[in-house]
Amino acid sequence: MNELHVEGLTKSYEEGELILRGLELIVPSGTLAAVLGPSGCGKTTMLRIVAGFLRADTGTVRLGGRLLNGPGVHVPPERRRIGIVPQEGALFPHLSVARNVAFGLTGADRCERRRTKDEMLELVGLTGYGDRMPHELSGGQQQRVALARALAPRPQLVLLDEPFNALDSALRAGVRADVRSALRATGATAVLVTHDQQEALSTADLVAVVRDGRVAQCATPQDLYRRPADPWIAGFVGDAVLLPGTVGADNTARTALGTVTLAAPPGGLRAGTVLLRPEQLRLTDEDSVGVVRGTVTDVSYYGHDAMVTVAVDGHDTPIGIRVAGPIRVRPGEETGVRVEGEAGFHP
Repeated sequence: MNELHVEGLTKSYEEGELILRGLELIVPSGTLAAVLGPSGCGKTTMLRIVAGFLRADTGTVRLGGRLLNGPGVHVPPERRRIGIVPQEGALFPHLSVARNVAFGLTGADRCERRRTKDEMLELVGLTGYGDRMPHELSGGQQQRVALARALAPRPQLVLLDEPFNALDSALRAGVRADVRSALRATGATAVLVTHDQQEALSTADLVAVVRDGRVAQCATPQDLYRRPADPWIAGFVGDAVLLPGTVGADNTARTALGTVTLAAPPGGLRAGTVLLRPEQLRLTDEDSVGVVRGTVTDVSYYGHDAMVTVAVDGHDTPIGIRVAGPIRVRPGEETGVRVEGEAGFHP
């Protein structure tokens, strides 16, 4: 089993600034976990501690039950059985693709090295590229080679440090899918550090949101998006409509968008913040119960959908509504807005 346990990590630098503040994270064996957070939150520091490049001030790191970091214990990076895929691949420019992939296969005989190299290149879709040099590859191909190199020694854990940053948007989705497929094919446990919310939600089995040196919430992508622990997380992992609300009868709340049904009982709270997602709102020409009127202030068209912002009475800022299909409204026009589904509620 290759389960990763990170417990109580703290880390400060020479300036005295505390970067990690008791960070806790469990990544089950065979799981791809994304560590998501804004710049400076501590996610890269955590990655470097797990890799062995930094020493934690306090706390422990265990991998497959083996203590890597702890009081009086610091296993060096080369003995951790951890593969690393850095931001821009960092391939050896003077070595061929095949020799890059085989670089970490120390102790294996020639036949084993060749078999593993061929297997890894096939796994990442680069069969026949072994004789090429890194400069002859595209950015996406270089990242695939970096993944093959990391997987070749059969590590217990693979760390991916924002590996898609240098790729253009047209390449990212394809390379992400290839990386995810390769990790699942080998059954590797993996941690992906990213600041890209869509990347985390679409790629990982588990997403840990780091805020101020701690994991603020760790959940599956769907649970994180649908049931964020607080309004900040709701806004960080996606577009959010946050409305002041007053709890009424029958598990409902009164808001600027009318009375909405809550997903869970508010536990005796009478006032708080109601959370909706833009795709839960509908534009309508109807003038019926549950429909509020507003004025369109902006339309942003993205092809597959559009974001329409509408100003409604009782709310200070325009509300974003995600609309699929043809856009039938323009800025300045009046429209109706209706809520569908259940809302979250936070004190």
